[in-house]
Amino acid sequence: EEGSGTVFFSGCNLRCVYCQNVEIAAGVRGKEVPVERLAEIFLELQEKGANNINLVTPSHYYAQIKEALLLVKEQLHIPVISNTSSYESVEVLREMDGLIDIYLADYKYFSRELAAKYSHAEDYPQVAAEALNEMYRQTGEPEFDERGMMKKGIIIRHLLLPGCKEDSKAVLNYLYETFGDSVYISIMNQYTPLEHVKEYPELANENIL
Repeated sequence: EEGSGTVFFSGCNLRCVYCQNVEIAAGVRGKEVPVERLAEIFLELQEKGANNINLVTPSHYYAQIKEALLLVKEQLHIPVISNTSSYESVEVLREMDGLIDIYLADYKYFSRELAAKYSHAEDYPQVAAEALNEMYRQTGEPEFDERGMMKKGIIIRHLLLPGCKEDSKAVLNYLYETFGDSVYISIMNQYTPLEHVKEYPELANENIL
């Protein structure tokens, strides 16, 4: 009820053609803050009653985020969430071990062809699968507080895209075969065909089925 303490990071290591936050993802919105100020922002969000610190698109800033979290680790008493596309290296994720409590992570495609066409990253399925395995290694089984709020674990999101129903089925099959009931899955149906997808007429259809 109190809300999530969301911190958006400018830029993204993917270029999904249907991105709903394209100005932020393209790095044309935002301002520079030093590591010390970032640490202060985390504490300010906690003081305002936020249920968590929600780091949106943080992958390319993990080094600075790690510094900031280490500065306030003893003072921060709410979960830290990495809100990520999952297109990140296992080596970098290991640097965050013990600092991230919850991974709110995408698994966008099972198909390499769709990943190449819509996110310009043919290797996304394999890279993301390895990243998810590392995230699970770090967090383990989901844990909740007395109010039912998640304290630790993974929530894996999948955005349904027009004409991609079979791939969505493959994604869900893979996730269940890999993690069973040890992770939560969020199937998102809020896809909106924005103006910049007009080069992909198949994505201009609001009917995701």
